[in-house]
Amino acid sequence: MMRFTLILALMAGLSGAINPALAQYPDRPVRIVVPFAPGGGLDILTRLAGKALGDSWKQSIVIDNRTGANGLIGMEIVARADPGGYTLMAMASGRLDEHNLRYFSPIALFATTPYLLTVHPGLKTNSIRELIALAKSHPGKFNYASTGSGAVSHLSFELFKSMAKIDVKHIPYKGIGQAIPDLVGGRVEMVIGPIQALLPQVRANRLLALGVSNPQRLSAMPDIPTIAESGLPGYESRGWFGLFAPARTPAAIIANINTEVRRGLQLPEAAARLAEIGAEASTFRPHEFLVFIQRDNAKWEKVIGENNIEVERQRLKL
Repeated sequence: MMRFTLILALMAGLSGAINPALAQYPDRPVRIVVPFAPGGGLDILTRLAGKALGDSWKQSIVIDNRTGANGLIGMEIVARADPGGYTLMAMASGRLDEHNLRYFSPIALFATTPYLLTVHPGLKTNSIRELIALAKSHPGKFNYASTGSGAVSHLSFELFKSMAKIDVKHIPYKGIGQAIPDLVGGRVEMVIGPIQALLPQVRANRLLALGVSNPQRLSAMPDIPTIAESGLPGYESRGWFGLFAPARTPAAIIANINTEVRRGLQLPEAAARLAEIGAEASTFRPHEFLVFIQRDNAKWEKVIGENNIEVERQRLKL
């Protein structure tokens, strides 16, 4: 009995030592690794969330773009990091299958967004129907960009190809930020990608927007039709963007970050920015975010299987 009492006392002492440290989190700058190039949809939303976190915590938030190996380099950095909450990872849909997901703790979903089908103006197509007709008349001639094999931008266009019955070649990039110069320059002709990254190019008349992947038109851009109403009934695709910690990060830290992300993205300035790009902020708790990811993965695995899409799997080996 005395030994049991001593153990309880030691446990209580350890608890008292740990809790104050968690309560002071963060007491130094926090790094968020973005495994893709600057300027992409994930990068834009991460910086928006990072600003909200920095303002709330009164700490510096360092956005660290680590490109390479279709996101694997950045993922490995975070998976190997100390699980103390000071090295986090931003990630987009289609990147974390069940194998890779086990190395991370989901924290918060920034937002879900529809995608934008854009083309180079040199194609001289003004609608989805015209684009499909052009591609059918020149099978294999045109290229589309994606943010990498297995990314939702890749799967979304492969679904589009399958439904439209067209032959367009896939050119993967390390992120939409790296693809945009080639799109603007006409070296690749089309993409289905994040609105937040492509819309500035559309507004500058460097790219032409033909359709959104949402089931309904977006209130922020009502003149752009949906892909579904433009010749492909039933077409729909949405991406998600969120924040993760290394596995084994204390639940108290994850809960702290989740609360601050949700609160920060609902502030007027951030909410207005999200609405402008057709994004929907999330109120998910960490466990709800995990379930959301698992369901989204199952949806895209079904699309891959039904449409015989070739996906290059990037697996962490730690």
